[in-house]
Amino acid sequence: MEQKQGFAGGRNIAMKVPVAQYAQTVEFYRDVLGLPEITEHAPHVVFAFGANQLWIDRTPGVGQSEVWLELVTDDADAAAHLEARGYAKQDDLEPLPDGFQAFWISNPAAVVHLVNGSAAAQAGVQ
Repeated sequence: MEQKQGFAGGRNIAMKVPVAQYAQTVEFYRDVLGLPEITEHAPHVVFAFGANQLWIDRTPGVGQSEVWLELVTDDADAAAHLEARGYAKQDDLEPLPDGFQAFWISNPAAVVHLVNGSAAAQAGVQ
């Protein structure tokens, strides 16, 4: 299958967890499943999840857990490409660090994606 516009799946998966379920969710991955914790991202809680990184985010204001995915791209016009097809940037979802070349979109099923164009992410783009 031909890849279009230089997009590829990234290695980061974020699970946005309600405050009331956060401790038990972390315990599940750490103590029940025994997944290795990646401590270099502290204070964030991140686990090795196969070839991916699973970020468990304590998220006030959500009523149920959500899964957010990462796309990586080497396409400087990624935002314009997606917007032309009806997928506008959603910068209000969560702040990104200054200088980080990325933005948020949602797919038709309302799954949030970080579209990451940073140099570190581009290493994984084919």
